[in-house]
Amino acid sequence: MGFFLSKMLAVFGDREHKVVIVGLDNAGKTTVLYQFLTKEAVHTSPTIGSNVEEITVRKTHFLVWDIGGQESLRASWYSYYSNTEIVILVVDSTDRERLTVTKEELHQMLAHEDLQNASILILANKQDIKGSMTAAEISQCLTLDTITTHPWHVQACCALTGEGLPASLDWMKTQVVAN
Repeated sequence: MGFFLSKMLAVFGDREHKVVIVGLDNAGKTTVLYQFLTKEAVHTSPTIGSNVEEITVRKTHFLVWDIGGQESLRASWYSYYSNTEIVILVVDSTDRERLTVTKEELHQMLAHEDLQNASILILANKQDIKGSMTAAEISQCLTLDTITTHPWHVQACCALTGEGLPASLDWMKTQVVAN
């Protein structure tokens, strides 16, 4: 009976699901967060610490933590991992030079014990800019095909226009309902 009740609560959205948004500085994490929330582009400044907002997708509630991505802040990301169900990694699709740093950060996160049950959503942001890498290129550079311990998905998007973000929210909802 308890299993059935917990599944029903998950389907009907009485539970909040923790999400963390991470990525290097200037990837568009805060713009993604507020596009999820308001469906409008907002002017942002570098995040020092974190922003947190509740987002509801068809009765499913997500508590979304947007964490600063400057190099000096990345060492503290782990302090946000407890009870996280979904990690959103925002990638600047125009920043080819730092993609190896993003890869290192991703694989370090995946090894953390608090994220062993988390699903991973990679947002290939800034697809509106000419010469940006495709989602497939980013997937290959991040060696996502080697990740077998976590469900993952790559979504091309533009945080400024919101393109690709509704599909991201649908994927997130599917993940928490399945779990």
